[in-house]
Parts: sequence; C-alpha cells; structure tokens
Amino acid sequence: MTKDNSAVPSTVTDPGPRSLEELEARLARDLDLLTLPPADWVPARDGVLDVAIVGAGMAGLTAAFALRKVGISNIRLFDRAPAGREGPWGTYARMETLRSPKTLTGPALGFANLTFRAWFEAQFGRAAWDALFRIPRLQWLDYLTWYRRVTGAPVRNDTALTAISGDADGVTLDLDGPEGRQRVRARRVILANGRDGLGGPFVPAFWKAVDKRFWSHAHEPIDFDGLKGRTVAVLGAGAGAVDNAAEALERGAAKVYMLIRRAELPRINKSLGAGHPGIVLGFHTLSDERRWAYNQYIADTGLPAPHNSMLRCSRHPNFSLLTGCAVEAAEAEGGRLVLRTGRGTVTVDHVILATGFALDWEQRPELAEIARHTLLWRDRYVLPGHEAGEFAQHPYLGADFEFLERTPGEAPWLNRIHAFNYAAVLSHGKVTGDIPGISAGAERLADSITAALFTEDYDEHWQRLIGFETPELLGDEWTEAEDFQ
Repeated sequence: MTKDNSAVPSTVTDPGPRSLEELEARLARDLDLLTLPPADWVPARDGVLDVAIVGAGMAGLTAAFALRKVGISNIRLFDRAPAGREGPWGTYARMETLRSPKTLTGPALGFANLTFRAWFEAQFGRAAWDALFRIPRLQWLDYLTWYRRVTGAPVRNDTALTAISGDADGVTLDLDGPEGRQRVRARRVILANGRDGLGGPFVPAFWKAVDKRFWSHAHEPIDFDGLKGRTVAVLGAGAGAVDNAAEALERGAAKVYMLIRRAELPRINKSLGAGHPGIVLGFHTLSDERRWAYNQYIADTGLPAPHNSMLRCSRHPNFSLLTGCAVEAAEAEGGRLVLRTGRGTVTVDHVILATGFALDWEQRPELAEIARHTLLWRDRYVLPGHEAGEFAQHPYLGADFEFLERTPGEAPWLNRIHAFNYAAVLSHGKVTGDIPGISAGAERLADSITAALFTEDYDEHWQRLIGFETPELLGDEWTEAEDFQ
C-alpha cells in the first residue's frame, strides 16, 4: 500500500531572492505561468483611451495593474506631481513610519513577489524584515516607484486635470502638462486622486479670518526650520496632529502645545476592528442606513495616533497636550497670536491646523461638471441629526464606483467616471485608498469596467465570433465511412 504523504509539510525552505533583479525575474515568471497580462481584447477606437486614470499614487497604480491583468492595456495615468513624488508620502505626510502593520499586502493583487515584504527582503534580507517594526514612510514611496516600473504603468507626470466633461459615448479630459494644454478622450475615467480627490484641506471658517502668516494647514508646505525657538500650537487629535507636533519639536521649536477639543484623546482605532474580508468585500452591499452608521461611528469615536507616533512627541519635555481645549478666539498682539481657549489663554507664534480634509467641491473647480450633476448622499439618505455633516455631501456611488446622475438624462456620461478615492468611503468602505483593502477594490473596479466595455462592444465581439475561421480540425484526421457496417 502506498503511503500518502500529501499532508506532510515540506521541509524545503526558500531563502528568497537576494536582489531586486532576482525578485523581478520571479515576478516575471509568475506572470508568465499565469499567462498574464492577456492580449488586449477591447476593440480599438482611434484616438480614444479605454481608460484614463487621474492620479498615479497607490490607488492609481493598483487600478492600472488590475486593468492590465484583465487585458485592458489602452490606458494612461495622469498625475500633477513630478515622477517619484506622487501621493502624500514625500509631501505633507510627516510620520516616521506607516500606520498600517507591515504584514499587509497592499497593492500586490495576490502576487507574493509584488509585496513590500518581497521588495524589502530582496534588498535587506529576512533578518532585517523580522527586525522591522513598521514600514518607513519614504521607503514606502520607493517601493511604489518600483511597483510602477515593474507593472509597466504608463504615467504622464506634471500633468494636471483642468476640466472634465462628456457625452453618451465617452468622457473628455482637459489637461495641462509639459506639452501645454491638451484634450484627451476616454471611454472610462477613474479618479484615483487621493484623500483630497473631491475637496481639499478643511479650514474652519473661524480661521479663514485670521492673518495667514500666523497659521498653516498640516497638509500644505510648512517652514518647520522657521519655527525653531518658537512657540507652536497644533490643533487636532489625530495622527496628523501628532506627526506635525513631532516635526516641530524635532526641528527645534521652543514649546509645542497640542490642543484638543475632545474631552479625551481617542485611544482605540476602531478601523482595525473592521479589517476583515467580510467588510472589504461586502460593505457596498449593505443598506444605506448601515453604511452611514458604520462610517459615522468610526468618525465619532475618532482615530488615535499610533503608539510610536505619540511617543515621538511625549519624549520631548517641551511638549504639552491639553484636552477639552477648543480655541474660541485668536487675536494678533505684538507680532504674536493670542489664543483664547476653553482652558485659558496662551500666546503662540504659529498655529498648525491638523483638521484633516473636507469633501468640498468648490476646492475642485476642474470637477464642476461632476458636482453639478452628481447624486449625493443627501439626495438619497441622511442619518438623522447629520443633515449638515460632511457625509451628506459625499457622492452616492453605484455598485461599480460610478457617479450617478441626480436628474436622469441630464449627464449620460457621468456613470463612465469612477470614484476610486476617499469620496467612495461612504458608498464602498475603505477599499479605495487604504492599504488593507486596495487590491480588492481595484480588482472589483477592473471587473466592472471589463463588463461595461464588453457590453458596449457586443456587436463587434459578435462579428468577431461570426468571422472566426481558425480550424481546429484540418479534415485529414479521419475517414468518413461509406455506410453502416
């Protein structure tokens, strides 16, 4: 009797590739074994892209590779940033490490040799990986730059979207880049333009009246060296507030106050309790009430800064954190700013608003035509008591991340544009910009675009079928009998 050893674990260990060249060879073999990417099957239309992607950060790159995996290669990505500076990692992101666990596979789309871990170990080894706590921020940017190269993403950098419009047959993008102004036509458009994709930094109305020389927003360039020896107040309770406070402290600020409106600093990251396949794959199927309630609960409880980020601040003796300390007034006095708060008065030299982003259509004039026609959540459902909240302004997206018309028939091109950015969170959950769910979101988006393009081109595919004449049998493989024998 033959012994079945199928359940015996293998003792063979793979030390892994020892260079990026070896890793890239493995990845190329993975793709070859899976016959990927397949041949482009979409009928060509002269001068028209099948898909244009606005944004070449993590979301845009992942969406582009997901499309190539299903044989859609007539695509182009446009990013306003220079090459290697896409996304927040080299600009306003000021954390030392990513906030996500290092073990998340992120944009790898199921390919082990496309993960950050594979990229890291190929250069620094397994022992270095085991010793790594979390991924350094700028190293993540280096990884994405490599990801862009090995996946062959066709990116046009230094190119900004200035307007978008369309008709029943497609979408028109007005762009401004190194070659000047140009107009690009596409059958489908993906907005993979990040956390501020449909808005920008949130600045409370109160602060808009304060002289700008006294304050900066956390998501804009800040002269931290100019804050050396100064007193700084950082407003906010989240990770961004902590990161900016730490940056000011490390650049030599004399004193940094972190002023928090909440009675307590958030301690539990509720988002980590929602990081399983069920919510990644099923959130968009929930009722409106449940989708809103889920997002609202997480927003209300607040997201704390990571443990290591808070220690980055608290190790400085000149750092002070005050809760229940909303700023009620700010007045310039003697070249400094006097803040009147719920806990008294403090005089500072500069204020950093770590107040996050807002979905604010007015900050995105290039999306004016979308804003004019798109269905919003307030048009469908609002959680009672939150009629004036930001979520009410979010687009109410369809099952394929597509914008929907507020008035049917007025903008038949709108559903050709897919929001693969933060604005999709209320409709689809965190699968459009966060590392844990980005691959699942990109694959679902690519599948939906595949189905849409096939359906539109059905007549051409039908004719291809009718005209397919490659014989399987040549006629010399058998001899037909003359009669029954």
